[in-house]
Amino acid sequence: MDITDKLHKAISARLAIVGVCGLGYVGLPLAITIAHAGFNVKGFDIDQPKIESLNSGISYIGDVANDTLREALITKKFHATSDFGELGACDIIIICVPTPLTRNREPDLSYIEGTTATIASHLRLGQVIILESTTYPGTTSEVVKPILERGGLRSGRDFYLGFSPEREDPGNKDFQTASIPKVVSGDGPVARDIVTAFYSSVVNKVVTVSSNEIAEAVKITENIFRAVNIALVNELKIVYEAMGIDVWEVIEAAKTKPFGFMPFYPGPGLGGHCIPIDPFYLTWKSREYDLPTRFIELAGEINLSMPKYVVARLEEALDTHLSKPLSTSRILLIGIAYKKNVSDVRESPSFKLMELLEKRGARVAFHDPHVQRILPTREHAAFTGRESVLFTREAVAEYDAVVIATDHDEIDYTFLDSARLVVDTRNVCARRGLDLRHRVKA
Repeated sequence: MDITDKLHKAISARLAIVGVCGLGYVGLPLAITIAHAGFNVKGFDIDQPKIESLNSGISYIGDVANDTLREALITKKFHATSDFGELGACDIIIICVPTPLTRNREPDLSYIEGTTATIASHLRLGQVIILESTTYPGTTSEVVKPILERGGLRSGRDFYLGFSPEREDPGNKDFQTASIPKVVSGDGPVARDIVTAFYSSVVNKVVTVSSNEIAEAVKITENIFRAVNIALVNELKIVYEAMGIDVWEVIEAAKTKPFGFMPFYPGPGLGGHCIPIDPFYLTWKSREYDLPTRFIELAGEINLSMPKYVVARLEEALDTHLSKPLSTSRILLIGIAYKKNVSDVRESPSFKLMELLEKRGARVAFHDPHVQRILPTREHAAFTGRESVLFTREAVAEYDAVVIATDHDEIDYTFLDSARLVVDTRNVCARRGLDLRHRVKA
């Protein structure tokens, strides 16, 4: 029996051991989903406190409940470790590590390269390596494959290489890892068949495409689609505001059309690990072909400018309604997470808002029921350690203005009736029918 047949039989019988490298917002839900499907899963991460938390049954990811994690631990289908020497025991290894941008907005593949090098040092005959990290088309074949082949083993002969883009949407209760269609491919038809067979054993629907490059381009395209359309409504918000037109009411009416329109909503900027970052991976790669990406870059410029627009609207409102300069104002920022009902602060526009406001002399505090304390971040280390303040009617009344940056559902927005000024970037007050004395949309 050759190694291909062994892999297919091991996958079919749920005897294949699966390793997931990176136990963050993508890796942990995936690892638990694979364990729930009946496979034995080893979760790898360099963060020892994370390992200890998981092995004690405490999840730090909102989409993975403690009970679900504990079930996987009790049945011994999941175990977390920082010992990467255990990679050699895995039949299938999935890479779920960050792909940030450098300060020059170029791809930072150091996490992929480092993890792949670690896997290469333990690579053995018959293993399957799958990259899930979002990246530019060609990364799997141009970056991952050469590192894995340094030791002499060859992709398609001695081991198998595939790509399957993550499609997680933190906080979305309607779609979980198993119910989101999974795009998959591989380095050659044999690898593609193995990767398809594996994910078909884990998720409800698999969409197989012809090459790893196609699969990589699928994820980039999905995120560019969102970034461009969000930029469009952000620009419309500014234009319609000048005309005295409420863009939110426009969108609500437009989305009643049953064809030809899809609603996107404006905000204070883009956040999360995907939408603000991934489009620039393609703009960088396109330079290799001497091709411009004007549309993508323009969308990026618009979205990156939105925090400045919010600050300008706040400054204007303070002057108009309170005759107070921004430089001497106390501001309460509602929401530090990048989207509602999650604790994820990666690339959150709230950080930029805080930075801009404090540079202007304002004193800024924040309230977020999902983020009690700001942990270290790459771009905004100065905010590390700041804690969420109380949100009560009495506390709200102490500030000159409240800026709603993230519309978490569990916040009691009726407390805002004691606010002197509210700047709403998410239209949450109108959606909840709140009649506040000084409310400005931004």
